[in-house]
Amino acid sequence: YMLRENLIEIDSLNTSFLTNEGNVPAINGIDFTIEKGKILGVVGESGCGKTTAARTILQLYKPTSGEVYFEGLDLAKAKTRELRDTRRKMQMIFQDPYGALDPRRSVGNIISESWTVHSGIYPIEEHKERARELMQQVGLNPNHDGRYPYQFSGGQRQRVGIARALALRPELIICDEPVSALDVSVQSQVISLLKEIQDEIGLAYVFISHDLALVRHISDRVAVMYLGEIVEIGQEEDIYERSTHPYTQALLSSV
Repeated sequence: YMLRENLIEIDSLNTSFLTNEGNVPAINGIDFTIEKGKILGVVGESGCGKTTAARTILQLYKPTSGEVYFEGLDLAKAKTRELRDTRRKMQMIFQDPYGALDPRRSVGNIISESWTVHSGIYPIEEHKERARELMQQVGLNPNHDGRYPYQFSGGQRQRVGIARALALRPELIICDEPVSALDVSVQSQVISLLKEIQDEIGLAYVFISHDLALVRHISDRVAVMYLGEIVEIGQEEDIYERSTHPYTQALLSSV
């Protein structure tokens, strides 16, 4: 049973990977919900399971056990067709803006590619124009739609990634360390852009970062991950002003 305000409900989610040493758990019994139009920040040091959790939500990794509900549909048990239709509503912005874009395709092509896969969003003759509109929306020059990723700066490439994530009009975007590869001045521009878009169209974000100040700035709620578990989760001010878990306190004191 799912509350109508919740876009996502995660229940006792476990994901482990088979290695030479046997099964190694990457995330261990995590639970959380994401409300429509809200931002959940996920913080923790490298290797704590943040990215694995994100990829398991999107079913890029299959969970070992537990449930991921998106608008009431259990994704782990969903049929291929249902999963494909739901995938349209969940998109991801990756950490490395260069590695995430196909260097052989123009950015206009990269942005419009998903409309070929999920036909029915826009007719094919509108693809070019719609891709240019998205470029404009994320602060890129639409006349550069014929250029290739290498012709853009890191910050601009990340904007291409954001435009691509927006192309399918999703309800949830998972931002996996989306600014850690960028210069500090560019980081704030990209964060402002993500906030603006959220205000405009009411998206929900999962915002993954090891940067506590950044997560505080953008999030409504914050989850702290440590060794594959969520050790603390709550409203942004509770976590930052009144944290109870020693790991959260240690993280905050190290900033």
